Amino acid sequence: MASINITLPDKSVRQYPAGVTGIEIAESIGAGLAKAALAIKVNSEAIDLSRSINSDSAIAIITGKDPEGLEIIRHDAAHIMAEAVKELYPETQVTIGPAIENGFYYDFARETPFSSDDLEKIENKMREIASRDEKLVREVWNRDEAVKYFEKIGEKYKAEIIRDLPGTEEITIYRQGDFLDLCRGPHAPSTGKIKAFKLMKVAGAYWRGDHRNAQLQRIYGTAWADEKQLKAYLMQLEEAEKRDHRKIGKEMDLFHIEEHSPGMIFWHDKGWTLYRTIENYIRAKIRKAGYIEVKTPILVDRTLWEASGHWEKFRENMFTTEVEKETLVVKPMNCPCHVQIFNQGIKSYRDLPLRMAEFGTCHRNESSGSLHGIMRVRGFTQDDAHIFCTENQITGETVAFCDLLKEVYKDFGFTDIKVKFSDRPTKRAGSDAIWNKAESALKIALEATNLEWTHNPGEGAFYGPKLEFALKDAIGREWQCGTLQVDFVLPERLNASYIGEDGVKHRPVMLHRAILGAFERFIGILIEEHAGKFPLWLAPVQVAIATITNDADDYAREVRKALDAAGIRAELDTGSDKINYKIREHSLKKTPVIFAVGRKEMEQKTVSVRRLGSENQEVLALQAAIDKLIATKSRL
Repeated sequence: MASINITLPDKSVRQYPAGVTGIEIAESIGAGLAKAALAIKVNSEAIDLSRSINSDSAIAIITGKDPEGLEIIRHDAAHIMAEAVKELYPETQVTIGPAIENGFYYDFARETPFSSDDLEKIENKMREIASRDEKLVREVWNRDEAVKYFEKIGEKYKAEIIRDLPGTEEITIYRQGDFLDLCRGPHAPSTGKIKAFKLMKVAGAYWRGDHRNAQLQRIYGTAWADEKQLKAYLMQLEEAEKRDHRKIGKEMDLFHIEEHSPGMIFWHDKGWTLYRTIENYIRAKIRKAGYIEVKTPILVDRTLWEASGHWEKFRENMFTTEVEKETLVVKPMNCPCHVQIFNQGIKSYRDLPLRMAEFGTCHRNESSGSLHGIMRVRGFTQDDAHIFCTENQITGETVAFCDLLKEVYKDFGFTDIKVKFSDRPTKRAGSDAIWNKAESALKIALEATNLEWTHNPGEGAFYGPKLEFALKDAIGREWQCGTLQVDFVLPERLNASYIGEDGVKHRPVMLHRAILGAFERFIGILIEEHAGKFPLWLAPVQVAIATITNDADDYAREVRKALDAAGIRAELDTGSDKINYKIREHSLKKTPVIFAVGRKEMEQKTVSVRRLGSENQEVLALQAAIDKLIATKSRL
């Protein structure tokens, strides 16, 4: 029998007979690995452990410790849930059930709505199926026979999917016990590999996401490699619920959202104070870093978006209006407008790099189902900037930007940052030669930053590759915020140029960059990161002045005046409630510092200082208390 060479992840090479399977390779390496194995990656393609390998290949055994392994676990859990539903409710049709971030779902067609009691029954049945350790067997079927089979058993949705698949698509069916499901795979060898899962909720969904189609019921679940991971995730969800920015935003009177303007934010005084504090902080940082600040129109004629390529790529997300037979676009991003400013007058190589910033208000037509508090909105403002530079300046500008980004994140309390390098997407503008140059330039620049990074294939912008910066918050969640993109395409499409040292016109390179991203989303992240208990410099109200008796009202106003003069945001509470009630109320509003003042404090010109989360208080002279606050409040 012919032999083939198998290259392992450590680059060592072993010989096996042609036709060797993934599980046989895993067993030859070690019993522990074979027991943990879920699938095998062959030349970067994940396949079932039972499939044969017939040529020289590079392989990696996939286990639950791998991202691909977790995806397989979640996909298997979806199949197990579908089998459980069919056993319990045979009249139900199964439609589509993918793995998603942190879990899985399956859409079901059933006249009777699923209840919470049903979820408990389904989950128990899933555990029974997992304990049966049913083998997951891959079968290749004839297309017509597959359609006939699913139509015969009343699964019209599965039959429709098969009929709509491209003619070249191989029809693969996975069998587990008596249950058969259409699927490309791969899957683990058996249901017994899936042990740690929980069903979460039921929601409505439309067949194939189209509101004109039949409404289905979607059951969401989560699945993990082991019970420890599952428990940690459920605890994280519980903590996240306590930190929900919508709940805390209401408690702190920061903002509200209403049906009169879906996806738009009504900022209240305290929320807008927080917003402006962040904006002023960023403005000071970028001014120091050599940026100029501009402001561009909200409404821009569609011809500019056609020229830039955005009309073709993002038309469905644009709001438009007709004015005198002209189509105007409500600006969804700022970049084409910044090129228009760059194009005013003649630019020299001596003007570069030109760092152009804008707190640009943008609008995008997001679907109503995707809106989420202030995290996902239709109207938002970005800390946007575009750096026009030469090719030789890309590395220096990238390093400087990454240093600025890390400094800003640290000031906001984020030190755990992950970086992804996202290269060319399928739908893109520009030639392969341009993309080769842009990706090479960004990768060289990224290496110069000394940041650790991972590859994120196919997720670049349509005009250039990008870096994505993700923050990890206090409960372990990751939030993608900052970006940097290298763009050779828009300057060409919008005819941007500068005069080089040789006296000839050249195209600048355009670096698109944001640190916070959308202000609205970043504020939502901050609320949940701190559970509303902002550090002093960020708190909308930094000090509450609460009177113990009404005799001290005039003195309380003096204290307020002194705090205002020191630039400290203060709120006066001279109501008739008792001091303990006032302290409790201001603590619920997450006010960092409370100055309690009564007759004694008035006579001695002192304040009783209580900090949020502490039962202790200290009595300080008014000026000493103010000096102590000043020493800790500023980040500018």
